Amino acid sequence: METPTAGRALMEAGSPVAGSMSAAAAAVVFEPATARVQVDERFAAVLRTVAEDASGLIGRERVRAGAALSFAVEYAATVHRNGRPVRTDRFFPPRPGSRPVAEELAEAVVAAARRSTDERRVRHLGYLLAEVTASADIDADLVTRALRLAEGLTWRQLALLAAVGRRDRLPLPMAPLEDHPQAWTAWGAREDVADLQRAGLLDPPPAQPRPGGAALPRLRAADLRLTRRGVLVHRLMVLEVLRDDAVAAALADLGLPRS
Repeated sequence: METPTAGRALMEAGSPVAGSMSAAAAAVVFEPATARVQVDERFAAVLRTVAEDASGLIGRERVRAGAALSFAVEYAATVHRNGRPVRTDRFFPPRPGSRPVAEELAEAVVAAARRSTDERRVRHLGYLLAEVTASADIDADLVTRALRLAEGLTWRQLALLAAVGRRDRLPLPMAPLEDHPQAWTAWGAREDVADLQRAGLLDPPPAQPRPGGAALPRLRAADLRLTRRGVLVHRLMVLEVLRDDAVAAALADLGLPRS
């Protein structure tokens, strides 16, 4: 039996997070003639390079790196099936004195995945890389900004962004949020919402104290909207497909079960 390359072995090492899909994704990248699905060859070449470069990783960082690349393949195959073409700008060609933009961003995604001790986030980091390859309106600096914002968010905050992003098909509860819940879980979830508001990812912004100490209006989940910054993170992290059970759990932590 042929020994796999170091890069292919890295991708296959992602199975504790990505499951058996890691082996299939590795075949798409390293042996496309045998694979049942396809991705753009330029994208596959980038993944091969980054996988080989990261092949020396060990432990859970190795697992997360392999899983992120595998999830990138999974979503790229979906994009390909849906007929969305990869970008034809300066994303893939080498630049004078520098690597291709695609390669730099792939390395950044792998680095973010390596640091993500909450491994549920790794799937959507991989999806970000695949989404960017089909998003010609998003430049490298904007991707870097979105990645930096996403890295600062907890899993529950990502789930809350997903909940607000799908509000048109799954309306949010109308009940007001408690400002100072007694239960620790509810308090932490309410702080998550406030942090998303302060970070400019959700509107309305946090209410400011009124003159004379007048009572502030109570915020309802139904009042929340994604800002432009929130739309960027939601789009590139492909939070539209974040699991419904994770969204329901985040709302339940707020004391707001889905109706």
